[in-house]
Amino acid sequence: MSKAERQNGDETKTNSSLLTGERLIYAVGGTLIGTKKERDAIFFTNVVTDSRSVVKNTLFVPLIGENQDGHKYIPQGIEKGATVVFVCRANYEKDTLLYENLAAEHKDVAFIIVENTLHALQDAAAAYVEQFPNLIKCAVTGSSGKTTTKEIAVALLSQKYKVISNKGNLNSETGLPLSVFEIRPEHELGLFEMGMNRKNEIAEIAAVLKPDYGIVTNIGTAHIGILGSRQAIAEEKKKIFTYVDKNGVAVIPAADDFADFLAEGVAGKIIRYGKDVRENGVAFVRDDGLDGTVFSVDGTEMRLHLPGAYNFLNALGAVLLARELGVSAAQIKAGIESVQPLGARSHLVRTKNGVAILEDCYNANPDSMTKAVEFCADVSVSGKKIFVLGDMLELGEESKAAHTAIGNLVAQSGADCVFFIGKEMKAAYDVVSQTQRIRAEYISSHDDVAIKQVAEKIYGFAKAGDFILLKGSNGIGLNRLVPLLTEEKAL
Repeated sequence: MSKAERQNGDETKTNSSLLTGERLIYAVGGTLIGTKKERDAIFFTNVVTDSRSVVKNTLFVPLIGENQDGHKYIPQGIEKGATVVFVCRANYEKDTLLYENLAAEHKDVAFIIVENTLHALQDAAAAYVEQFPNLIKCAVTGSSGKTTTKEIAVALLSQKYKVISNKGNLNSETGLPLSVFEIRPEHELGLFEMGMNRKNEIAEIAAVLKPDYGIVTNIGTAHIGILGSRQAIAEEKKKIFTYVDKNGVAVIPAADDFADFLAEGVAGKIIRYGKDVRENGVAFVRDDGLDGTVFSVDGTEMRLHLPGAYNFLNALGAVLLARELGVSAAQIKAGIESVQPLGARSHLVRTKNGVAILEDCYNANPDSMTKAVEFCADVSVSGKKIFVLGDMLELGEESKAAHTAIGNLVAQSGADCVFFIGKEMKAAYDVVSQTQRIRAEYISSHDDVAIKQVAEKIYGFAKAGDFILLKGSNGIGLNRLVPLLTEEKAL
């Protein structure tokens, strides 16, 4: 191959890199070490933080956690095809010879020294987003319902735009930056969910995307054990609106007691949404219980198949955002009626013997648990109501009070039988068992043996027309009950 051909190949290669070497190093404030001094030759088409996910031409970002340091997996990452590697400066200075030898041995790999690998990942992602100035950037956050709201909004906006969004709930300090690296030139709109479990996390990831449009679903008590109060949670969630300018929009739940606080200081248009808010031609028609909610947009009726007033509220936020972005009533109808439950969220399963199971156990906090129990208390069924409730995790010092409150709610719910699963649910069980109005059982473990035990107890008395609610944090694993209750020998 001639020198000209090699140069041509290098130019093509550089132009297809997610970021040029010059731009990457500038964005992260990095220093290139080793023999690979030609910044223009730096090339990567993929970004990961897990060495097991490295493929050819990957930027590998080793993260440092409480119990793990990803730097020890750098050799494996290189072996699998990493072409760029971030190295924390403290690690480099502690073991300079190791990294210099690695760089000398792997001359085709760019080793970039950065102050903090997590912040470098975020800064690199922000620089990447800046390469798409015409992309409409939208974000969703909230204590509960944010993933459902995001998925509904994607269904609506995809009727008009080519949409990119985070997969599942890759919404964290690492998940959001990794997600935006999936943006491509053909995308017209990016809609990304933003989560948090520590102070200032929303601020950090909002700085990556810089959204023009934002939705807050609610201010609840998820992660209150970490942040300490709902006021602190509201202050964090509000940061999603930091980059909304006069041409942007902030979509806020009207009935939330922090609605006015969320609206304060927002430079763009404020839209408040709620069941009783008449705005943009949206009107509630009726609640059909397990079959979802019927509503209309500009007189066009449509059905949201996800049951519960809380899911309808999530849909309203997505609908008003879509209206603001020019999605027609017909397009909204097509999008709404295409929405299906995501994973174990509001997933209605009907067994061959006529038992309805509402699988809503991907996550749980006091807000979402309350909404689920209230919905199931009101829903009309011909048979018995059976609740299986698992621990709400990550509540810290608030846990006992929160689970006691759920117990009080369940005691008034009209349920026929309730299984409380997990150590934290003991507080709820104690409340319900004292009333002696509801058959209540407590199982402290949530291992496979315990889950099978619960399934067998339900086998014993569930009949056609009965309704079962499964609600708990993902870590409890109540979703394991679904195949047990729907297998051939079961209900």
